[in-house]
Amino acid sequence: MKALCQRDGLLAAIQLAGAAISTREVKPVLKNFKAVAEQGRFTLMATDLELGIRLDVMGMQIQDTGEAILPARRLSDILRETPPGIELSLEADMAACNVNTEDAEFEMPGEDPALFPDVPTFNEDKYHEIESSVLREMIRRTIFAVADGESARYALTGTLWELDGDHVKLIGTDGRRLALAEGKAKAHGGHTTKGQSPLVPKKAMALLERNLQPDGSSVKVCLRPNEALFRTETATVYSRLVDGRFPDYRQVFPKKPAIKIPLAVAPFHAAVRQAAIMTDDDSKRVTFRFETDKLTLLAQGATAGRSKVQLKITYDGKTVDINFNPAYVSDLMKVLPEEAELSLDLIDGATPALFRSGPNYAYLVMPLT
Repeated sequence: MKALCQRDGLLAAIQLAGAAISTREVKPVLKNFKAVAEQGRFTLMATDLELGIRLDVMGMQIQDTGEAILPARRLSDILRETPPGIELSLEADMAACNVNTEDAEFEMPGEDPALFPDVPTFNEDKYHEIESSVLREMIRRTIFAVADGESARYALTGTLWELDGDHVKLIGTDGRRLALAEGKAKAHGGHTTKGQSPLVPKKAMALLERNLQPDGSSVKVCLRPNEALFRTETATVYSRLVDGRFPDYRQVFPKKPAIKIPLAVAPFHAAVRQAAIMTDDDSKRVTFRFETDKLTLLAQGATAGRSKVQLKITYDGKTVDINFNPAYVSDLMKVLPEEAELSLDLIDGATPALFRSGPNYAYLVMPLT
């Protein structure tokens, strides 16, 4: 295969697809990309056998069709050290992979592309279709609450998808906080997750988000018993699902909150950040004291000192003290517009607190005791 392209477009593509390359010890061929050059299309593939991507690279001028293995790390290094805007030639077969510019030549060993495992294509009759910008925002608002790595409860490392009819829900939790986002979707062929609990790994959700554009395009979603397929305008993302039982999130939402407090994101976030300055590794705790027309945030670090920050709010109920890890509250603020309004539902200082932003987003935080 042989193709001409601009350095910038190819570099962006390999940085995107490279998220699917394993950091663990796997088959050596999986440390590389597989490229398929056809008339009018250049596809880059990467997989770690749990997660995979087929990415259509724009702006490639195909001179010779074919398949080849591209060394991921070396190719990335070459492109990063090549000046922006440079045109380059990419030529590869089983014997060698050559990257040439007007001023430089690079030759790397080739490999048999038949050794590279297949990454599935999207040929589904049953799927849901979601506006890309809507799904992108839903992922942003839930992925930060998903547990990292090998959690004590493995199911918490995945995002729960609920798809039925014209509705989609994404739910993420690490056991200490929970985020739920809802949106519109369109079902095709009767696709549904009813009676299932598909959990898409956090790494796959992050890769999917990076492939979604805020341009009015849509993404197709197919969730099978053990795997997920997503098709965007330029990519197909494949992922195995997380094993395990997701907690019944509906049971943890407060049934009848006694207190509802409106909050403005920008000033509330500023107050939380200020109070958190005096927390430390031994004491990641801020006391939120809600009183008539006033919120007082109090923090005391073991060695850092203490802080007291006050904020005017609209509230005329009883005084309530509740302790939070300030990072969990700040994480919420980061995914909301500064001009947004929040509603905080409280029962008391020992019961989970529920933040709401509009009708389609809820964020539950466990208090510290």
